[in-house]
Amino acid sequence: MKLGVLLPTFRYGSEDALAFADEASGAGIDGVFAYDHLWPMGAPERPSLAPFALLSVIAGQHEGLVVGPLVARVSLVGVHHLVEQFETLHALAPGRVIAALGTGDKLSAPENEAYGLASLSASERRQRLGDVARALSPTMPIWIGAGADATNQLARELHATLNLWDWSSERVASMAESGPVSWAGPVPRDLFGSLSALRDAGASWAVLSPDVKIDQLREWRNTQ
Repeated sequence: MKLGVLLPTFRYGSEDALAFADEASGAGIDGVFAYDHLWPMGAPERPSLAPFALLSVIAGQHEGLVVGPLVARVSLVGVHHLVEQFETLHALAPGRVIAALGTGDKLSAPENEAYGLASLSASERRQRLGDVARALSPTMPIWIGAGADATNQLARELHATLNLWDWSSERVASMAESGPVSWAGPVPRDLFGSLSALRDAGASWAVLSPDVKIDQLREWRNTQ
């Protein structure tokens, strides 16, 4: 199972995120990921760094790191715009980009509303997600954020990896029976036990939130 971390992007500057990427790379972590939000959920007064610009810099600085948003919400920009952002990142880091995509949900809807972005139905967002995934799948791995049954079914039809946010290892194992899965979420209380359980459940990746201790991830890997 590969290990990744989410960068601390809810900041006014990129210094913390770049330093975290340096630390992750030095510890042999496999990839770094960035939230795709206009502000932290529930906190519109706080900042959020643009994921693709930040990941482009990191990809150039660390040739061993896989990079990607987690997840790019298909309702924030048009299909062609989003595809071009991924393809530009791929041009900078060929073979090292994961196109992690999501439809968005009611928790992120206020961001769209604040910027006057169109309110799309769930089926319209799934259509966009499918269009982006089909355009990118010849070039890079596709992850799709798990959610409604229809979204999960679409991921399976597209042969994409389902990214499971904060699912238990038991639920991960159940979902892994139908196809590839990755896991992302907050740092578990029992980090070592949880990582081992996710590995045994069939997760291809575990991506931890920015408060994870990189040294602990390195220590877990060294015990395997």
